[in-house]
Amino acid sequence: MPEKPVTLRDIWQARKRITSISEKTPLIYSPGLSEIAGTSVHLKLENLNVGGSFKIRGAANKILHLTEEERKCGVTTFSTGNFGMSVAYIARKLDIHATICISNRVPKAKVETLKRSGAHIEIYGDAQDDAEKRSYQLEQEKGLTVIHPFDDPDVIAGQGTIGLELLDELPEIDTVIGGLSGGGLHSGLGIALKSTDPEIQVIGLSTAKGAAMYESIKQGKPVSIQENNTLADSLLGGIGINNRYTFNMVQQYVDQIVLLTEEEFAQGIGFMLSKHRMVIEGAAASGIGAILNHQIPLGSHVVVIISGNSVDMPVILDVAERYTCNKGEGLL
Repeated sequence: MPEKPVTLRDIWQARKRITSISEKTPLIYSPGLSEIAGTSVHLKLENLNVGGSFKIRGAANKILHLTEEERKCGVTTFSTGNFGMSVAYIARKLDIHATICISNRVPKAKVETLKRSGAHIEIYGDAQDDAEKRSYQLEQEKGLTVIHPFDDPDVIAGQGTIGLELLDELPEIDTVIGGLSGGGLHSGLGIALKSTDPEIQVIGLSTAKGAAMYESIKQGKPVSIQENNTLADSLLGGIGINNRYTFNMVQQYVDQIVLLTEEEFAQGIGFMLSKHRMVIEGAAASGIGAILNHQIPLGSHVVVIISGNSVDMPVILDVAERYTCNKGEGLL
C-alpha cells in the first residue's frame, strides 16, 4: 500500500501551488463527435498547456515541493518525451539544472524540442525502463533528485487538478476518457472525480503495442513488457516492477481499460485536425478514436482528455492525406 496516500485535499493544494506555472485549460464542446456518439462530448484541451501536455501540472507540483538544497543539486527524470519537456521548462524557469533521460524510441520531434529546452539530454537504451535506470544512476553518481513521471504522490496530485477543473465547468460529467500509460493521470482523475461521485466512469485507453498497465492489471502485479513503435508513443513505458502508487490506484479508480489499434489512433488525429483544426499526438487522440469506433460505453456528459500535441510532422502530413473531409471517409 502507498506510504503517502494522495487525498482530495492534496489535489486542492496542488491547484493553488501550480497556478504560477500552469493555467486552466479550455473545455470545449465537440459538435461532430457528439453527433457520432449520440451524446454530449466535450474535449479538455491539455494540448494547450505550457509544455504542450497535461504533464506540466504534476511536474510543477513536484518540483515546487523540492527543498532549496534539492534545487541546488539539480533534478533528473526519465520520459517518453512530454514529462521531460515539462520538467525542462519548469527547471529553466526556476533556474534548476535538469538532466532528461530518454530512450532511442522517443520520436524526433520530441527529441528536438528537448534539445532546445536548455536541459541536458541523455539518450540511453531502447525503452523507458532503460532511461529510468540511467536516471537513478545519475541520482547515485551526482546527487540529482529523480522526478518520477507518474508514480509519485505530488505528481499524481498535480494531474488530479484536471478533475477539479472538469467539475468546475461541467459538474454533470459522468464519463471521462483518456490515454493510460503509467497511471498518473488516471490516479489523479480518479481521486478528484470519484471523491465527488463514485459513479463517474473513468476509462483508460492504451496501445496494443506496449500496454504495461493493462498487462499488469491482468496479471495482478506490475510486469515488464516489450515496447513497439506506435503512433501513441506517449502511452509506452513500463509502470515499474516496484510501483508504489499508480498500480493500486488504477485498480481502484479505473473502471475499464481498452486497447486501441494504430488505425484508431490515426483516425483520432485526423478527426481533430479536420473538425477542430488542431494538431495533437496519438495518445491525445485515443479517446476520439475510441468514440469514432464505438469501443467504449458512454454516459450523457462525456469528457475526452486531449493530453498533448507533440507529434512528428510527417505523421500529421500522412494523417492529413488519409483522413480529410473531401475524401469520403465515413468517420470524418
